[in-house]
Amino acid sequence: MASASSPAPVRVRFCPSPTGNPHVGLVRTALFNWAFARHHGGTLVFRIEDTDAARDSEQSYEQLLDSMRWLGFDWDEGPEVGGPHAPYRQSQRMDIYADVADKLLEAGHAYRCYCTAEELEERREAARKAGRPSGYDGQCRDLTAERIAAYEAEGRSSIVRFRMPDGPITFTDLVRGELTFTPENVTDYGIVRANGAPLYTLVNPVDDALMEITHVLRGEDLLSSTPRQIALYRALAEIGVGGGLVPAFGHLPYVMGEGNKKLSKRDPQSSLNLYRERGFLPEGLLNYLSLLGWSLSADQDVFSIEEMVAAFDIDGVNANPARFDLKKAEAINADHIRMLDVKAFIEACGPWLQAPHAPWAPERFDAAAFEELAPLAQTRLTVLSDITANVDFLFLAEPVTDEASWVKAMKPGADALLATARAKLAEAEWAAEPLKEAVLAAGEEHGLKLGKAQAPVRVAVTGRTVGLPLFESLEVLGRERTLARIDAALAKLAA
Repeated sequence: MASASSPAPVRVRFCPSPTGNPHVGLVRTALFNWAFARHHGGTLVFRIEDTDAARDSEQSYEQLLDSMRWLGFDWDEGPEVGGPHAPYRQSQRMDIYADVADKLLEAGHAYRCYCTAEELEERREAARKAGRPSGYDGQCRDLTAERIAAYEAEGRSSIVRFRMPDGPITFTDLVRGELTFTPENVTDYGIVRANGAPLYTLVNPVDDALMEITHVLRGEDLLSSTPRQIALYRALAEIGVGGGLVPAFGHLPYVMGEGNKKLSKRDPQSSLNLYRERGFLPEGLLNYLSLLGWSLSADQDVFSIEEMVAAFDIDGVNANPARFDLKKAEAINADHIRMLDVKAFIEACGPWLQAPHAPWAPERFDAAAFEELAPLAQTRLTVLSDITANVDFLFLAEPVTDEASWVKAMKPGADALLATARAKLAEAEWAAEPLKEAVLAAGEEHGLKLGKAQAPVRVAVTGRTVGLPLFESLEVLGRERTLARIDAALAKLAA
């Protein structure tokens, strides 16, 4: 056991279950563990809790690994990396858990409980009516050999329960300070099912002990299980499982969604895939998630992951619930998009310029044309998927049909303005500034300022009332296609 004067090197773990698409609360937990390990030069153990055969799937397991890679997290021990405590999937460690359960039974730290579900509920209901705590009442704690034999003769099955100590358990939470749990509120609990399958309550602390975890940073929803696990860590030390270290605990604040409710997997905005599909940058999403319970400084919301790692420590985490604000997440992601160099931005846009996202035929895509407008697009995107609608006018044979934009721009007199603008554009030098002057002059002939004059031109050429700077767009689109689209719009207005 490490001494107080020479603390053990930091070892943290991230141990999700492969049960569907990762959610942002899980990602926030992974981020804080990863940043804590990197800040302290420690070790991140990536462990898969896949003992629930009914809910776990190989597809979800692969999705977890893919998500971790996309987010930019690396791990020092775990799947695909290995390590001294392999295997790192709990489904492959069943013999270990069975052996530990046997040792706990033999040492008297656990016992077999023969109570049926009906008996347990009947006694709980009676306790509730009497105003007493309704946890397990210790019925099978000290069964005689005769009573055990009688139960088994009846054909009763048994689970294994851990025997909690009789005194209170006090520990210092790294986020919430000193906490005390009294025995009546932390009763004996199951660690092995009747069919012999180990429960989370056993496997999680056993793996922590064997993998020498020094700090457990996890969600607040698991706080009530901490005294049970501390008692189990101590029992494991007595029977020689692990190095005898009880980890320090830090319980991260809830992430709240709409209606002041905890963000759950069922909330659409909790899905990590949603953010990937919309084109969030990993660094933008992680920057925002880091703010759910922590901050770099009072006046800086936007920072790099390297800046976070340099500054992050668990004592800076706030215990108060954090509210998920999608608009703020988008704003921070937009800042990160603008922080990319142009080459990186162009590369990041790649998936949204191809099928299935792009509505144009692949052969119509012109990389050189896109690269000309990319710096202008970069300043306007909130998420990368926005790029498709911003540049589709370049690569579609005809502009998109957006009826609301058409109605808004093509007011009475738009045909005359368009005809004048077309004539002046046809004579102009084909560069952004001369094109602007041409439309400005057309507007002046019709008593319109530039903003009003360019609106019908924009909709005729791009199909939308908003988009990239118009005259730079016309320059890249070219004279022939620009004039042809204005002609098509004039024909539609005349019909």
